[in-house]
Amino acid sequence: MNTNHSPNYHRIIAKAGTSVLTGRADSLDMPIMTHLVDQLSTLRKQGREVLLVTSGAVAAGRQALGQPKERRDVPFRQMLAAVGQGRLMHLYQELFARHDIVVAQALLTRADIADRQGYLNVRDTLLGLLEAGVVPIINENDVVAAEELGDEVFGDNDTLSALVSNMVDADLLVMLTDIAGLYTADPATHPEAKLIPRVERVDDVLDEVAANEERHAWSRGGMAAKLRAAREATSWGAAVVIAKGAQERVLLDAAAGKDVGTYFCPTGSKVESRLRWLMSGLSTRGEIRVDDGAARALRTRQRSLLPAGVNSVLGDFARHDVVAIADAQGHRFAWGVANYSAEDIAAIKGMHSDRIQDALGHRFGDEVVHRNNLVLV
Repeated sequence: MNTNHSPNYHRIIAKAGTSVLTGRADSLDMPIMTHLVDQLSTLRKQGREVLLVTSGAVAAGRQALGQPKERRDVPFRQMLAAVGQGRLMHLYQELFARHDIVVAQALLTRADIADRQGYLNVRDTLLGLLEAGVVPIINENDVVAAEELGDEVFGDNDTLSALVSNMVDADLLVMLTDIAGLYTADPATHPEAKLIPRVERVDDVLDEVAANEERHAWSRGGMAAKLRAAREATSWGAAVVIAKGAQERVLLDAAAGKDVGTYFCPTGSKVESRLRWLMSGLSTRGEIRVDDGAARALRTRQRSLLPAGVNSVLGDFARHDVVAIADAQGHRFAWGVANYSAEDIAAIKGMHSDRIQDALGHRFGDEVVHRNNLVLV
């Protein structure tokens, strides 16, 4: 085992691109996909939480239509994606069912993640699925996302996998590709090229790789995009591994902390990243003061804030605004995203959660602030 990085990864994202899922052929490769699902299922049965960011809808659509004559225009590829996405998902569903694992589909666009309320909704949904033992299977919504289909430099879901790692506070992102990792040069044309087993900071290698995109096939094939995604994910506190998808036990070995592919060290703190995300571009509109019992539960037991623990509400804020959380003495010790407006919280403070519907006439959950959207400071 590699003693240079911790194998204690609980929440793991695997990203598989089209070249991995097809083995560089024209159709999805069943043995490759079966091996991928078998590994993810093993990790799930070990008690870990796993998410899969997958490509392959276009390839599945092309296969279903009998390999139609290739066109380069975006509407044609969107049509293939529309045909193929359901087939791709059905295949994953059948493969995971062999392990008695339930899966869920999440199709995302950049707009879904750029919009703050959409971001929160997606995050809450993904974390809820993980809590229920479900494996989320995530793909760019190729039918409407013309940027990804029309410009391969976007990275074939690489950027999406990094954003998801931030969204769910992942411990490890494994980006599966068709080469063994990051090399000192293009291994196809430079036999002397060596695999780089460990990168402390992505910026140390990204500039050189990006500068060589026009000269090296391995860069044009997506390594620069993967490095940019790795830079984002590591800055948010996740470890990243880029490795060959066809390698035996690649996901299991990466999750165990063994030497596989290229390992990228986390450069940021999850808590600091979460705080930056909560506070980015926003002014704190209010404060929720809680009783001593609620303060202890939030500080020491990582609980959600329920209305029963609320003493008072200061300021005027809306649902999904960021608010400060303070103890009875007014000492602020946390920040969080409010599930209810200031007016609603004032109306339900001190109540049990089962009375929310009667008091307000609507209900957005049991929590005033869910623990997934709360950071202690």
